[in-house]
Amino acid sequence: MEMNQKNHQEVLGAPGIKGGKGVTTAATNGVTDFINSIISTTKQEVKHPFYVLDSVQIVNLMEKWNHSLPTIKPFYAVKCNPEPSLLCTLASLGANFDCASKIEIKTVLDLGVSPDRIIFANPCKSESDIIYAATVGVNLATFDSTDEVEKLGEFHPKCGLLMRIKPPEDAGALWPLGDKYGALPEEFLSLLESANAANFIVHGVAFHVGSGARHARAYRAAISEAKTVFSTAANLGMAKMHILDIGGGFTAGSQFEDAAITIKDALRTYFPDDQDLMLISEPGRFFSETAFTLVTNIIGKRVRGELREYYISDGIYGSMNILLYDHHTPLTAKPLAYTSNPDNPNCAGVKTYASTVFGPTCDALDTVLRNYQLPDLKVNDWLVWPDMGAYTASTGTNFNGFNTTSIPTYLAHSILK
Repeated sequence: MEMNQKNHQEVLGAPGIKGGKGVTTAATNGVTDFINSIISTTKQEVKHPFYVLDSVQIVNLMEKWNHSLPTIKPFYAVKCNPEPSLLCTLASLGANFDCASKIEIKTVLDLGVSPDRIIFANPCKSESDIIYAATVGVNLATFDSTDEVEKLGEFHPKCGLLMRIKPPEDAGALWPLGDKYGALPEEFLSLLESANAANFIVHGVAFHVGSGARHARAYRAAISEAKTVFSTAANLGMAKMHILDIGGGFTAGSQFEDAAITIKDALRTYFPDDQDLMLISEPGRFFSETAFTLVTNIIGKRVRGELREYYISDGIYGSMNILLYDHHTPLTAKPLAYTSNPDNPNCAGVKTYASTVFGPTCDALDTVLRNYQLPDLKVNDWLVWPDMGAYTASTGTNFNGFNTTSIPTYLAHSILK
């Protein structure tokens, strides 16, 4: 699905993109060409890692979302990747935002986004964060306990609420969330009564089947459970619920289409002809994962017989932490051999060797690849890592003084044909 000209111009003119501080914008025929231009023109004496965000990917993903789930408004989960240029791009395309803390709310507001485009989707919030949300006008939040109702009643009594429920299934998710968040069926009635007694308006129900969901049927079961809550609230004489938040868990591959089909069928079954129902969702990795490419410099090398060992400028304690915490499949690295093979930097047809790739820290755990085929590279060559946008920079550390949050992002705009 190709990016249309209108959306392209909206992205280029978005606040924080046009002349954005700390973000380089450029036109390019492809991300690889853009990476080449950055490497060839860099004046850095030390070759730091960097990201490239392809805005065309974001627009195409938004068009894919709107085609498959046209009635469901995406509230991007900021925790997945809070890069400002990504947030600006999404905001320009009409996305809203799921924030879990004061810092995330402030990050979005600082980009000029209206507070009514934010949901405070953390079922357990600190008092200070609740006070901040009330002060800046973020007036929709989730809850799953009576204690949360009491906190909100004291510090944000005018907030609208969504009751977060635990889905009956976790969809085989990479990151299941049900053990930590979500009301159980036997708690539905008491929670609704508690919110009602505190004079809150419970606008609807939220659920999350888990990040990286693999089984679409979990959405159907959760939508069925949500209908039970709607009916319970109606029986209590509460104001009619009109919001259903189906959470996140989406990936951009073929599983997304399966999920979209299941969700639309479940909505027809459990919420037929409900024209007043507002449908929202909290996608994170769907928008961020494939749109970012990480580029790392080779800072060291060791040869042991036929084995090549390389040390790079980012690793397990940084962006590659997804190998430990996100159950990520093995990463893919592509060489750019400007130092060792400037006439053929992509190394087409070049002999490869079994290679190990280490991160920069002094911990042996910081090993990114083993027995991976790479050419005979040199220090100051580069490795390019695609699909590095979900829970990478946002969950990296500063271990050994290697600061993941300081890795810059360059914004690439592909030229439309």
